[in-house]
Order: sequence, then C-alpha cells, then structure tokens
Amino acid sequence: MSKPKIAIVVGSTRAARFADKPVEWIARIARQHADIDVEIVDLRDFPLPFFDEVASSAWVPSQNEVAQRWQRKVAEFDGFIFTAAEYNHGPTAVLKNAIDYASNEWNKKPAGFVGYGGVGGARAVEQLRMHAVELQMAPVKSAVHITWGDFLAVREGQKKLDELEHLNQAAQALINDVAWWAKALKKAREADIAEEEIRAA
Repeated sequence: MSKPKIAIVVGSTRAARFADKPVEWIARIARQHADIDVEIVDLRDFPLPFFDEVASSAWVPSQNEVAQRWQRKVAEFDGFIFTAAEYNHGPTAVLKNAIDYASNEWNKKPAGFVGYGGVGGARAVEQLRMHAVELQMAPVKSAVHITWGDFLAVREGQKKLDELEHLNQAAQALINDVAWWAKALKKAREADIAEEEIRAA
C-alpha cells in the first residue's frame, strides 16, 4: 500500500490572513513523518462562488468548473488537516463553502484541525467536527489550539510557533492521529474497492 497523502487545507483567503504561519509550521512537522506524504492546498487557488448548485454533488454533478476541479483535488487525498480561524464563534465562510462543494470525496477519511483566535479556535473546530461527521469523515480527537496570547505573540513577531513547545507537542499528537487513521481507512477503502470488483466480475 502506498503512503497516505495528507492535505493541509488553508482555511482562509483574506489578504491579511494569519493562516500562512500555522500552515507552514504544521507542514514542516508533518513532513518529518515518514509514513505520509503532505501537500498544502490553498483555497485561494480554488475561487469557488457561494454554493449555487442545484443540489449537493452527492446527488447531482456540479456544473461549476472550479467546483469540479476542487472535487478532483479533494479526491486525491487520504486525510486532511484544516486551519480553522474563528469568527463569531464559528469557522470562516470560505472554508465551510469549500467543504460543502464536495461530498463523496470526503468520505471515510480522517480530519484534523489547527484552530486559532478566541479560545484557540475551539468553537470553530467543534462546528467543523460536526460537519465532518455528516460527511462520513473521521474527525480525530487531537487538535492544535493557538490561543489568543500565543496568536498575538506570533502575529506580532515576538515568537515563532516552533518556539512554543506545548503547541509542538499538540501538533505531533494531531499528525500521529491523522496518519494512523489515514492508513487504516485507506486500507479499508481499498478493501471495499477490491470486494466490489470481485462482485462485478
């Protein structure tokens, strides 16, 4: 079995976003993990309109070309780590919109989260976990929460995320969990495909 491929999804597209710092940091740590391949996926590269299809792509193929390209990209991966900024106790609209534009491509794959902002983005992460369950994903317990004090120190250049050992430990736990579930679920999905091929033969 080939190594699972993990996407680190940049969950903000604002010009002044903070997301680049945690994305680059978590990607460096994840790439030290010998059992997975890692790719950064930036939502800026997929300028999706607000959801305007006739139905979910679970039931009707999407017509929008960017949506189709996004769905193909999501399908490439065996697991996901999302950055989750928190606005008004919830995740960014652009991230929720991107999640809604795919359906079956998310199924039976792990989801992990790097939250930041008020209370470390915990409320945004909790909402995203519920969305993940509805999409038949496996949200992992471990997460990174960059709380307000750390967020400000990093944003203002007083500290680097690499210097915050409690966050490094949380990142390792998150990546270990996502990698474990990605391997297990990749094997299970491949077994399902093999069984379907046997039945169809």
